[in-house]
Amino acid sequence: MTVSVIEQAKIQAQVLVPLVKALQAELGEARANALVRKALADTYRRFGEAFWQSRPDKHLGETMASAFRTYAAGDALAYDVREQSDDTFAIDVSRCRYAEFYKALGEPELGFLFVCSADFSLAEGFGDDVALTRTQTTMQGASHCDFRYRRKDEKKT
Repeated sequence: MTVSVIEQAKIQAQVLVPLVKALQAELGEARANALVRKALADTYRRFGEAFWQSRPDKHLGETMASAFRTYAAGDALAYDVREQSDDTFAIDVSRCRYAEFYKALGEPELGFLFVCSADFSLAEGFGDDVALTRTQTTMQGASHCDFRYRRKDEKKT
């Protein structure tokens, strides 16, 4: 049985939300969130490394298109591809059920911590030559998320 990533996120939230709330009450929000962010970053970086290494070629656009299809499964995301090439992948996510779920829980800040913050750690797992920029998210109230992956030009200093 295959469980979509959105369903996995909902299952994880049943444990993570009360756990992090307890940590916040005990340690303070800033310290608890920093600990959670670090722990999750290490995990997601390893996921990114494994995913990137499993790809037969390192075509950034095709690799990220495949990843977003996985994260969008189960009608979890609606997005428009703005650019896709060997060295770039740019999309705008206009609907995010991850954000809708955490907003319905009344916990968009935790949704950002658990879901959105992972995007940069995953990208770090792809290696030093891949960069992600994102200036806004629907989880934080923007109209869309603007993901921009690019291969770094190693000729520049």
